[in-house]
Amino acid sequence: MTSIERTAYPRFKRLITAHELYLFFSPTRDELQWAADATDGDEHLLALLLMLKSYQHMGCFPALEDVPEQVVEFVRRQVELPEGTLPLYRAERTAKHHRGLVRKKVGVKYDQSEARRIAERSIRKEAAAKNRPADLINIALEKVV
Repeated sequence: MTSIERTAYPRFKRLITAHELYLFFSPTRDELQWAADATDGDEHLLALLLMLKSYQHMGCFPALEDVPEQVVEFVRRQVELPEGTLPLYRAERTAKHHRGLVRKKVGVKYDQSEARRIAERSIRKEAAAKNRPADLINIALEKVV
């Protein structure tokens, strides 16, 4: 079986430098205003900003529990939320709505069936020249993105 390290599946690094935190996870004033207008509380504000910054950096939505504490605390401090504020969704419907807001903000179209067609086409085309599953997965992910 192919290891996750040999594929393009995005994930957080174990150690994130202060420079990387600032570069990838600092919300702009515009992003903060956008998120504040779309949310009704500190927990949702923090969650939405984490989803936005994670999507901008990795191209996917991580589960909130997978976002490193270091990133959560950095974003919380950047937007001056109270100490101990946690990114929480009490309802999956809110999380889904926030993912839609983020996609709209970054200009991404969400179409699962089209993504599957693109991935299948690219894998079939490349399978004639490559036979390592990791290579085929990486190619498919690049085409879909």
